Amino acid sequence: MKAAVIQFPGSNDDRDTVNMLQSVYRADARLVWHQETSLGGAELVILPGGFSYGDYLRTGAMAKFSPVMDAVRSHATQGKPVLGICNGFQILCEAGLLPGVLIRNRQLRFICDDVRLRVETTDSPFLGSAKKSQVVSMPIKHGEGNYFADPETLKRLEGEGQVAFRYVDASGQPSPEANPNGSLNNIAGIVSAGRNILGLMPHPEHACENVLGSEGGRVVFDTLMGSR
Repeated sequence: MKAAVIQFPGSNDDRDTVNMLQSVYRADARLVWHQETSLGGAELVILPGGFSYGDYLRTGAMAKFSPVMDAVRSHATQGKPVLGICNGFQILCEAGLLPGVLIRNRQLRFICDDVRLRVETTDSPFLGSAKKSQVVSMPIKHGEGNYFADPETLKRLEGEGQVAFRYVDASGQPSPEANPNGSLNNIAGIVSAGRNILGLMPHPEHACENVLGSEGGRVVFDTLMGSR
């Protein structure tokens, strides 16, 4: 699998993502600067976490205008996989590649913690190795991770199985106490209608090795990387 990790001004999980792909999966992964207009033949595109353009205006609002985003849109339109992690999820929503928006956390403060997530669908190129209702652990670190969508969009996401991950408690249930940021319906990640675009606020790239505390993030990468 040849992967391109987009590097915006302010990205800070870009090198971690490349290192994880290379060390855990022996993947052909490289950084692509945001001013480039080609993805270099990549099969997988990842928009990493961070604070693109310093989060000015809104998170992801300026990054959607970066020159490389035309290539990302073309890649997505062709049905090829695109993954947005944290700030990458925010950018995909701002760019209109995923529905909804990420707003300030309910408590109006930055959160850095480990969370439990329940896999809600395995029907995507990313989650084929996961089991439906499987609970995994991943870290979060964000100030604007509160997923919001209008009632019609939310109904469509739920009805068409586009919710990929939900925040849950120790018993695997989506309780208010398990919701770290106020996201509607405890939503932590969604897939596009075509199911080739996945956006999530937790960081799977930081949870692929036990030495880092969890291998829960591998549910996002194992199928694409062909390890399971």
